[in-house]
Amino acid sequence: MDEQNTDLIQGTLDMLILKSLDLEPMHGFGIARRIEQVSRGVFKVNPGSLLTAFQRLERMGWLDSEWRQTENARKAKFYRLTQTGRKQLGVETANWNRRASAIARLLKAEG
Repeated sequence: MDEQNTDLIQGTLDMLILKSLDLEPMHGFGIARRIEQVSRGVFKVNPGSLLTAFQRLERMGWLDSEWRQTENARKAKFYRLTQTGRKQLGVETANWNRRASAIARLLKAEG
């Protein structure tokens, strides 16, 4: 039996990171785990893609980060959403909802 594709849809990783951080600051592994858990295993995040996304989102001013200790006494970089990032999450969510609605209409259309 073929394994289901668990790749993120192109262009959604930024939105999912921002949404994951909307509740509380987290480290990279926690964000990846949250995305996988909330999506019920449908999406799995590639660590390399995550690191690149964090760097891009920090450059854009949507995330801040600081080194802190985890609950396991390990040092990790924790990310938090900035005010600009919170606004961008709203933009990304609205765009996603608009596109998802359009796709749903196309799938329901009869010939």
